[in-house]
Amino acid sequence: MDMVTQTLGIEGFRMIAGLIGVIALVSVNALFLIWMERKVAAHMQLRPGPMEVGPHGALQTIADAVKLMGKELITPEEVDRPIYYLAPIVVFLPVLLTFLVIPFSQTMIIKDMNVGIVLILAFSTLTVLAILMAGWASNNKYSVFGAIRSVAQNIAYEIPLLVTVMSIILMVGSFRLTDIVAAQSRYWFILVQPLAFILFIICATAETNRTPFDLPEAESELVAGFHTEYSGMRFALFFLAEYTNMFIVSAVAAVLFLGGWRGPILPGVVWFLLKVYAVIFLIMWFRWTFPRVRFDQLVTFAWKILIPLSFVNLLLTALALKIF
Repeated sequence: MDMVTQTLGIEGFRMIAGLIGVIALVSVNALFLIWMERKVAAHMQLRPGPMEVGPHGALQTIADAVKLMGKELITPEEVDRPIYYLAPIVVFLPVLLTFLVIPFSQTMIIKDMNVGIVLILAFSTLTVLAILMAGWASNNKYSVFGAIRSVAQNIAYEIPLLVTVMSIILMVGSFRLTDIVAAQSRYWFILVQPLAFILFIICATAETNRTPFDLPEAESELVAGFHTEYSGMRFALFFLAEYTNMFIVSAVAAVLFLGGWRGPILPGVVWFLLKVYAVIFLIMWFRWTFPRVRFDQLVTFAWKILIPLSFVNLLLTALALKIF
């Protein structure tokens, strides 16, 4: 009994320490990604980007964070207050919990669960619920339009995303993320599943509401969409969740297709982060390359092109495994 208690105590301490580390990582990572996006956008448009605060503008996002923390939290009169207050929390908490199963290296993982990929996909669906809560509770027609768009978009693009992931699961025979990385000891899965990788990146871009699929918060049409009525740190939580979700989908892409932490010479965690930020750069590149699509084009693209292609890829994967 003493040994069991001691084991549970060590496990609990490890989980708490891991969560504290995750909170620190999420905060620093979001600040870096915002700065990175500004720089990527600026250089693609032949501009220097932020330069004044810190070396090469490196501290600009910290200044923005301080400004957001100091801003007044304005609550409109006619909002549904319980849901309005709860939405930013619901959008942010699943993001923290998802990090529990992401393997940064062979040893840097908080909890190596045998259903790790299922846990990530399950928590990702809560983001849609939070966006719907925010849009509905705001009592603003633009917010409601943004929330409805988000629900329709996520339902459409979750199907090809899940089917694409199943192609990899079928090859490995396990939902454990470390097993998926271990299965890529000889070659990365992007070499044998290039179509799956392309489908995954497109669907992940849509799931994170990134351009050209940012219809739920289209500034030219809906002001700011589902978070129009949010200010200060409430708005900041939505912003943190968006950039952290972008990191998570890129981490999953690195695990599924790019060999995870595997690589020569450098430590595993360095290789993992290099691959993750390479995928993030690709998603940012999309934003400054492609125009925003119409909503009917967005839904049609998912149902008529991506879903059939994902099922064809799954069928071909099953046939190849059966034959070879």
